[in-house]
Amino acid sequence: MRRIIIKVYGLVQGVFFRYTTRKVARKLGLLGIVKNMPDGSVYIEAEGPEENLSELLKYAKRGPKYAEVTNIEYEYTDSQSKYKGFDYAF
Repeated sequence: MRRIIIKVYGLVQGVFFRYTTRKVARKLGLLGIVKNMPDGSVYIEAEGPEENLSELLKYAKRGPKYAEVTNIEYEYTDSQSKYKGFDYAF
């Protein structure tokens, strides 16, 4: 189990980014959160097998249909095993 933290910038709020991220993450069997940040970015924290985290990262780089991702930052770390599912955080 690994952990990834992803910060997505651009037109990523108000375009169903959180909703579709949650859907993709759940399909991949990942645990974690996704939330809108005050600066207009989206923050994703996910835990699971590294190959599944890589798939989530690929998704985050393009986002849903109406998103315009301009920049992405990410880092892999050791899993903290602190999530029971994948959901929104506020």
